[in-house]
Amino acid sequence: MFKVLSDWIDRYLGDEEAIFLALLIILTVIALATLGQYLAPFIAAAIFAFMLQGLVNRLVGLGVPKLLAVSAAFALFLGLAVSSLVFLIPLIGSQATNLISQIPGMVRQLQDTLLSLPVEYPHLISEEDVSSLIAYGTQESGRLAETLLSQTVSSVPGLLVLFVYLFLVPLLVFFMLKDKDALLDGIERLLPSKRPVMKKVGREMNLQIANYVRGKALEILIVGVASYIWFLILGVDYAVLLAVLVGLSVIIPYIGVTVVTLPVAMVGYFQWGWSSDFMWLMVAYGVIQVLDGNVLVPLLFSEVVNLHPVVIVLAVLVFGGIWGFWGIFFAIPLATLVKALYNAWPRIEPRQVLSD
Repeated sequence: MFKVLSDWIDRYLGDEEAIFLALLIILTVIALATLGQYLAPFIAAAIFAFMLQGLVNRLVGLGVPKLLAVSAAFALFLGLAVSSLVFLIPLIGSQATNLISQIPGMVRQLQDTLLSLPVEYPHLISEEDVSSLIAYGTQESGRLAETLLSQTVSSVPGLLVLFVYLFLVPLLVFFMLKDKDALLDGIERLLPSKRPVMKKVGREMNLQIANYVRGKALEILIVGVASYIWFLILGVDYAVLLAVLVGLSVIIPYIGVTVVTLPVAMVGYFQWGWSSDFMWLMVAYGVIQVLDGNVLVPLLFSEVVNLHPVVIVLAVLVFGGIWGFWGIFFAIPLATLVKALYNAWPRIEPRQVLSD
């Protein structure tokens, strides 16, 4: 047993860079797991800087001075952020409030529908089954209401954090764009001078993460806007709220689509019942998801290494459990990083160990 362990250590940790890499990974995981909530503004700013860096590079390539290019990209970022805060977020909040106020009526309508089932299908379901189901639903609805109320009361500290974000994140984004080279040089001075594996993995992950972040932001925008247009054409209630949910659902592959299908179907059903309008809503929603998965994703993420769906779901569960929202958002590039590290990890073959 000890010989097997010793051989494994000699093979995978017999190189100085491998030891440094292992320590760096362990320290990074510990820091993010324990200080993730404090580092969240920095992580958010880094994501926005990644998204804007492509625009800065393109403007610089056209001959625009770097400071002017950074200022233009930052002005665009501020304009979109202010527009969202002034127009989009209040509209979403208003529709969410209206939807919550309609929940009691939806519950009563659902109860009436359930009570009619024993009459229409007495051989499939009994009145006792329906009564038990309604009692269970009422109990769970009460718990959900208590949870929402407690979260609303506890959201006051969250508002304070939001104001901190509104100040810190734009400030960090500007300096990350303006002083990117100086910041990267400072990080490189902390690393070993000879690091072929780290340079190889770094180049690959810089391409992967940059492409993923920009592509994912564009995917959210396209899916959200397309959903809103279709919901508006069909006359769906709470079109903006549902479109935002559909757009954000692409952050979590496979799982997000499944979860968001429920509110879309519920709003459509309580608005129209089992009618042709409801069917058209679900068909349109299905077409958007099919086009997203088969056209938009391959087009936007052609540079991202393909991962098996099982690996993606596992990455979402693992990294989401460790780092919450940001772990879910970066599940695919983090899984790609693990794969790249495994493929490029310095190994010393047993014969080489023995000869040394």
